[in-house]
Amino acid sequence: MMFKPLVIAIAGCSGSGKTTLARELCTQLEATLFALDLYYRDLSHLPFEARDKTNFDHPDSLE
Repeated sequence: MMFKPLVIAIAGCSGSGKTTLARELCTQLEATLFALDLYYRDLSHLPFEARDKTNFDHPDSLE
């Protein structure tokens, strides 16, 4: 039997349990987790002071 893809987006403030919920859902649903953190630009070439000033909420911070 073929299943249609299903996308579940989880949003909330920092520390609200989004990651915990997403991991549990993946376990229960046998799903794949695509964490947004995997798509941030690599800033390892910048000194810490420059990385610390980066606005990770701005769309340009994502690849």
